[in-house]
Amino acid sequence: MPVRIQHEDFDAGAEIARLRANDPRVGAVAGFVGVARDRNDGAAVSTLALEHYPGMTEKAIEAIVAQAKARWSLFEVLVIHRVGELRPLDQIVLVAVTSSHRADAFAACEFVMDYLKTEAPFWKRESTPSGSRWVDARESDEAARSRWERRGASS
Repeated sequence: MPVRIQHEDFDAGAEIARLRANDPRVGAVAGFVGVARDRNDGAAVSTLALEHYPGMTEKAIEAIVAQAKARWSLFEVLVIHRVGELRPLDQIVLVAVTSSHRADAFAACEFVMDYLKTEAPFWKRESTPSGSRWVDARESDEAARSRWERRGASS
């Protein structure tokens, strides 16, 4: 499945190996692994709880993947996103893209991540020394996403 939402950790190397296995067309693989940090907005973070709406979240991510495939020449796109309680250093998300050439793979991987941060229905709550708090969308994430609206597939 190109989109998986799961509680369990993942092995990025094994996932990428499966994604490109036995496909001699693949000349490029681009990947991104997001990891939980121990600080955010100046505060220590002991846990990050991620929530989602099952079904709706997968459909939203599948739509993002479809947009990437429409913009660039890609073979496969894999998105694995974890939910539940995570601690600093835990992996959160894997985006991996295969293509004939690196430019398409890099651009599509970055595009998918930028849209995941702003369009996928996830809710994040951090535990800090002063209590629990919801994480709001960042202006920098919105700016990263909006630049794709101004760029074509060759960008």
